[in-house]
Amino acid sequence: MNQSQHIFGSGVVFAVGVWVAWISYTQAPAEAFLFPRLIASVFVVLAGWTFGKAVLGLSKVGAGISRSLCLNMLPGLAVMLIYVFWAAKALGFYTATAIAFFILLSLYDPAPHSETRTWVKRALITACFVAVMYGLFALLLSVYTPREILF
Repeated sequence: MNQSQHIFGSGVVFAVGVWVAWISYTQAPAEAFLFPRLIASVFVVLAGWTFGKAVLGLSKVGAGISRSLCLNMLPGLAVMLIYVFWAAKALGFYTATAIAFFILLSLYDPAPHSETRTWVKRALITACFVAVMYGLFALLLSVYTPREILF
């Protein structure tokens, strides 16, 4: 594997981590962003460690990312960007999460898309995922989530 692939990939992840940390530390009220700050800080440290290893040539794991793998990731990346930059605020956190998770599950689930049973299974998995997210964020951690139209 080419070392530049390690440097580029880990560098992008590190840059995203620094951006997320910067956003979480510059928003108010501070108590609403305590959990994101904690997660962002851990994310930046781990991403920085990985980036440093890549720059030093110490990360030689894997066969790299092929062109076909990149093309397979593009739909998921598009869904994630729409979710982060529009849907979570416009539709509400839990509604947008349910829609994004269901789309991602439908895109990457290898089960046949022509059977009703697999669609029901995807809907149930999505409902369970959103219930766990709600239980985690709203009940257990009591953190703020984007609240707009629906939730």
